[in-house]
Amino acid sequence: MKKIGFIDYYLDEWHANNYPAWIAERAKHLGLEWEVAYAWAEIDKPNGMTSEQWCTEQGVQQVATIEELIERSDAIIILSPDHPEHHERLAQLPLQSGKPVYMDKTFAPDLATAQRIFKHAQKGNTPLFSTSALRYALEIQDHAARIEADAIEYLAVAGPGRYENYAVHQFEMIVTLMGTTYKRIKSLSTENGRHLIVELPDGRQASYLQMKSAPFQAIIQRSNGEGSLIAQCSNMFEQLMDAILQFFENGKPPVQPEETLAVIALIEAGQTALAHRDEWIEIASPVEEAIEQ
Repeated sequence: MKKIGFIDYYLDEWHANNYPAWIAERAKHLGLEWEVAYAWAEIDKPNGMTSEQWCTEQGVQQVATIEELIERSDAIIILSPDHPEHHERLAQLPLQSGKPVYMDKTFAPDLATAQRIFKHAQKGNTPLFSTSALRYALEIQDHAARIEADAIEYLAVAGPGRYENYAVHQFEMIVTLMGTTYKRIKSLSTENGRHLIVELPDGRQASYLQMKSAPFQAIIQRSNGEGSLIAQCSNMFEQLMDAILQFFENGKPPVQPEETLAVIALIEAGQTALAHRDEWIEIASPVEEAIEQ
């Protein structure tokens, strides 16, 4: 049985609580021998389970150091999904290991940090990828496979949550369907309804609507006049677990760095746009130089 190690800021959080069982289920479905075997966290969750309690509940062995986890694991998952400011520090040693690393969303707090993390992985010859689960919704994958990115004239995506930890989901849908090159972004938001307009260099557009009760969905308008509605985003975590396990098997990242960097560039520019209503904010070029995986 091949071993996966979890690294987290604290372990008692939604992703860490659910991933071990999902990984076991999907590994069995795919006929692969992988299990979450080891875990290390920097702190115990305030007002939550300690790392020791979490490991006992999950049937996972707690290790004393990141070094020990790297040594004993065949592949590594860096979690801390709601605290991406810790990702670069937590990834420092794993990205020198040469073992495949999956880093949970949101990949990094800003574009400069995201670029550095990929450079660390490149220098350490370590396979690395990150994504929002929304990329792997069956409906998004189906449309991405059937529709060329430059055939989409306008894409409207919607979803719930706070910008700080849910923006990644909607921008991941936009990048998955429309590619990695964007020009500028504008906010026409209210306090509780975030509405962003994204413009591509060729004038095509995407829009982002985020409200408390909005479902994850997308509406596609093609330049030929045809359109389609993605009314739901289903099976996303099953498909994500499959992608992670297949990545651990072959060491080939299914999401390229320029895609993840484009998502972070959009999140960063969108945050600026939210503070400057009705002003166009330029979106930084996500790739400073070629980053190979």
